[in-house]
Amino acid sequence: MTNTSPERRSARLALAAVAVSVVLWASAFVSIRSAGEAYSPGALALGRLLAGALVLGLFLLIRREGLPPRAAWPGILASGFLWFACYMVALNWGERQVDAGTAAMIVNIGPILMALLASRFLGEALPPRLIAGMAVSFAGAIAVGLSMSGDGHASVLGVVLCLVAAATYAAGVVLQKPALRHGSPLQVTFFSCLVGAVACLPFSGQLLSDASHAPASATLNMVYLGVFPTALAFTTWAFALARTSASRMGATTYVVPAMVVLMSWAVLDEVPAVLTLVGGAICLAGVAVSRSRPRGSGGGVTVASGATSTAGGEVTAASGAASSAEGELPGPTPGPNPGERVT
Repeated sequence: MTNTSPERRSARLALAAVAVSVVLWASAFVSIRSAGEAYSPGALALGRLLAGALVLGLFLLIRREGLPPRAAWPGILASGFLWFACYMVALNWGERQVDAGTAAMIVNIGPILMALLASRFLGEALPPRLIAGMAVSFAGAIAVGLSMSGDGHASVLGVVLCLVAAATYAAGVVLQKPALRHGSPLQVTFFSCLVGAVACLPFSGQLLSDASHAPASATLNMVYLGVFPTALAFTTWAFALARTSASRMGATTYVVPAMVVLMSWAVLDEVPAVLTLVGGAICLAGVAVSRSRPRGSGGGVTVASGATSTAGGEVTAASGAASSAEGELPGPTPGPNPGERVT
């Protein structure tokens, strides 16, 4: 593809959008830890999705975008159920069964699964630098996870739930990619969020019960999760995903563990261990490698198009590295879990 100025502008906008997503998914770590003390996993996911759907619905009405085309609905329904519903509930539940370090090491296979699925079903290439960068970042995530591990005990249920979170996050992003070729990022994100909220309606009784006893701070944190790490972050993620490959987007979520370490240090006064800082630095280095280009490429920018996604078919996954869903990487895809996750 010719390296024209509009392409470079589009790539810069996509990079800025994904930066907003990973920052907000990293911030979800603090909010999830607070809200999770008063709200059960399913209730927290439902409350977050309802708040996000309300904000996104208002913006959709203001912009008068209406319903997305019929061709976008398969991806919206699939990603809404897998990423917005299953991922959030599984990660919230899994974080109660295993320590943050174990969750980090498991959930961070999400971007790797995403790259493999995108290569298989979307026909996306896997450049050597992307593979090398993801390997480096995953090693950094393991270092962060080891440094955050508690007594080293993990339940089988917790491990399975974190695996489910990683798999649904990856599948949700890949399934959302083709939907963005037919609908706008706002349309795809709103209706995916709405699908996730409908899927979580069985937790409505639990949400009402928890809300009646929860402190105001926990409820405000739940609302924050819905407005910013969900409504805003998943929309900016979808905007970026429409303009680049799913595998490259997945690699960027490895920035989340490093950011969460710094945020926890600043906000929660949790002084990170040396291994945590080293692991965060390795994560950043891996992302830099994955986004670099060989010499002689002329600094070109690759913009995703129909030629990129030939099959036509997003936590804080990394946010799981810090007990967050977000990544939710992520999550509409969005898009870690985060809170989330912790993309």
